[in-house]
This record gives sequence, structure tokens and C-alpha cells, in this order.
Amino acid sequence: MPLTRRDFAKRSALTGAGVALAGSVGVLATAPGAIGEEVPDGGPDGTADGTGIGYGPLVTDPDGILALPAGFSYRIITRTGVTTLDSGESTPSNHDGTGTFEGHRGTTLLVNNHELKGPRADWPHPVPLAEGLVYDPAASGGCTVVEVAKDGSPVGEWVGVAGTSTNCAGGTTPWGTWLTGEETEDKAGEHGMTKDHGYVFEVDPHDRRAGRDPKPLKALGRYAHEAVVVDPRRGHLYLTEDASGPNGLFYRWTPPHGFRHGRGQLRSLAADSGVLEAFKCFDSGGRFVDDLSRATKTGTVYGVDWVEVPDRDARKVSVRKQFKDTEVTRARKLEGLWWADGGAYVVSSYARDESPVQHDGQVWFYDPRRRTLTLKVLLGVNPDPSRDGALDGPDNITVSPYGGLIIAEDGEGVQHLFGATDDGRTYPIARNELNIGTASEPEFSEFTGPVFSPDGRTLFANIQEPGLMLAITGPWKRQRRQR
Repeated sequence: MPLTRRDFAKRSALTGAGVALAGSVGVLATAPGAIGEEVPDGGPDGTADGTGIGYGPLVTDPDGILALPAGFSYRIITRTGVTTLDSGESTPSNHDGTGTFEGHRGTTLLVNNHELKGPRADWPHPVPLAEGLVYDPAASGGCTVVEVAKDGSPVGEWVGVAGTSTNCAGGTTPWGTWLTGEETEDKAGEHGMTKDHGYVFEVDPHDRRAGRDPKPLKALGRYAHEAVVVDPRRGHLYLTEDASGPNGLFYRWTPPHGFRHGRGQLRSLAADSGVLEAFKCFDSGGRFVDDLSRATKTGTVYGVDWVEVPDRDARKVSVRKQFKDTEVTRARKLEGLWWADGGAYVVSSYARDESPVQHDGQVWFYDPRRRTLTLKVLLGVNPDPSRDGALDGPDNITVSPYGGLIIAEDGEGVQHLFGATDDGRTYPIARNELNIGTASEPEFSEFTGPVFSPDGRTLFANIQEPGLMLAITGPWKRQRRQR
């Protein structure tokens, strides 16, 4: 039953609207304002602000790769042009979304997206065309599976899927597989492709044979896919779209009646199975919200309804262009997703002139039970991206086992991994020091794919260019609320 504007307005009036309507859903539920006010360095107890929040200032890396707080260290797991696959080729470049899984005898398996777009000739290190695992032999992207031993040493790396394009954020499933989405709408004949692209594919890190003859999950739609999460209770899949002209959409896929999730089950579905819908928001007064950038205060709560997609395969018109602007709610650069606290955390990386209001990042929480969307994090436009400590452009996201969020920065200038506590305070975790520019005009690639190992001891993250997977370890601790 859809949540009508009138119903939401009544509920808002009864609860006083605001964040109370969503209840205490965990991360950043009480954030009082913009997250951009980072805590100062060098408290008397050696932590970020003297209250035990964070891990202290970042220490410059003599090797010029990763600055970390004192007591932390990193290990390079894969590096494009240096490490090799089990088959002998170089680790592919442009590391992106990553998922972790328990392997045999205490090992960790990671599935790593490689965001490579266009023909294979455009890239020195595309994903190798492993026999039986290729969708489109003209495409350069895909996923690799990396195995790491219990002691943190890399064991091996192999192809999970090849011949896909622009594999971006993705997401894990409750049944132990990885869903990788193509952030492109290229059709056969465009940019050298021989098949249509813009789909989601499933990769099983535990079974190399399960991925043979890759099949796009057409039921989930064809558009510029970013991330995907699974509601383990209701069976819905939620998906983000990174697109503009017009801005992208947030989607929900409802499985057909009687369908049961499990390994390989999505591959068995017909292209029109289930229902794919885009979201439509309205405020506490029942007014339609055309774009998420309209929200200018953390704690803003919107009611959510869902509108069915007319042609999910976008045979003639892109999915997002099939709707009038009054029919759905849009947002610029809908990126990372993470399922926790009974709902989905959703990232909008930034908004500029294409959006009603400019910002440098939002994180929302969608509560499927209440059918509400609550703004948890809001970054104002960063006036000086070159300044260390200034934050902008949140992208991939994960929920930390030590409380709060871990966010990968994909903005301008200096790039960080940073944490956000339950009460909205931020602290640095890492700074990318690998300069891919020049001494006079430095350039630092984005962080991607932050995710903890299954045992919570190691934070894995990537530097997208030139392509490094890093394992970060140290004295992790639960982050406390401010008193």
C-alpha cells in the first residue's frame, strides 16, 4: 500500500515532523548540522580532540602512498602493473567498489570492481578475457576476486567476470555473492561495444564455475548503475543511478511472488520479472520534492512513494528520461549504498548548477518500514578543496563495526577516507599521498571501496588510479558520542 502525501502529512503533524519521525536509526541520527566541521587535531589524550573521538592526526607516509594515524599501518594487496593474476596478467586498473567474504581456513575473499569504460585498446591493463567468463569481448571492465590469508598476506587473484563496462560501486548479497553494476548506457555499436551495456551481473567469489557464460540481470534495469543493496527481510533490491541531464534516480526492485533469493537465482529470472520502480518524495506538508538537493538541514525527513518504470530495458529512451519531472524525485550523482540498521544509507556526492541547490555531499537513510528518507549528512560547498581537512564528494560508503560511517572521498584536491560518529562528528582515517600529477600541479585519485574484513580487524580500501588495493590495520576502537 503506497504512503500517500496526506498520510505522511498526518503522521508528521502527530510526531512534530523532523528526525523524530524516523526514530533512532543509528548512524548520524542526531547530527546537529553540516558534517564539514572536522574535529581539531592533537587532544591531550592523543586522539583527535581529547575526547576519544577518532585516532589523531595523520602521519605523512615516507613512501608517499598513504598517511595514517600513529599506530596504524597498511599493506599493498594488489597494484596495477606490479601484482599479477593467477593466470599471469597484470592486476587490472581503476579499482572501485569492493566486497568482502569469508573464505576457507580463515582467509578473506574480496571482489574488486574495475571501472574501465570503452574499448579494450583504450586501457593498458583491462580485465583479461578469461575463458568462459566474458560477456562482451570488446569491453574492458569487469571484476577480479582477491584472496588474502589470515595473516594479511595476498594469496591470489583471478577474474570473476570480464567483458563488462565501467563497473562501479556494486554491493554484497546476504547469500554471499557480489552484484556489480555497469555505470554506462552504451548499446551495441556504440563506442566499439558488441552488446548492450548498463546492466547488473552477479559474481560468486566462492565458485569460479558459477560465473561461466555471464548473464545480465535485465530485471534490474538498464541504466548507469552505481551501487545495490538487498533488504534481507523483504527481498527488495535498492539501486542508485549516477547520471545527469536529467539527474539520476533511486530505484527499488520487488521480486515476483514466490521468488526466493539465493545463489544463482537472479540469473534464472526473465527480463521483465518483478517490478522496477523509481522513488518519489514529498515533505511533511505533502508537497512534492523534485530533487534531493532541496534539503538544506540534517534531520530533514521526506515520505517516499514508488513509481513503476515503463521500459526498464530502455530500448528507446533512457529510464530516467521516461518520467516527467513532476513524477519522480531526482538527485545528482547518486553513488554509494550500504544496508544497516534496518535500512539503506544512500549517498549523493554533490550538486552543482544542474540541481536546484548546490552542496558537496549528502548521506540519506531510507527506512523501508516507515517509508521515510532522512538526511543524515550534509556537506556545504567546499571553498578550498586543496586544504587538507576540508571534505567534499562522499562516494563509496560502509558502516563501521566500531560505530558510525566510513566514507571514501571523491572530490577535488586532497582525498581522504574519513569517519563520522553517531552524533555527526568527523575524523580522518587516511589521506592519499600518491601524487599522479606533477610537483607544481599535484593530483590525487579518489578513494574507493572501503569495507571491513568479516572479522572487523582490517579496513580494505582502494586508490582508484593507478590502481591499488590496501589493507589498513591498527588500534580500532568504538567511537563515542560527544557528552
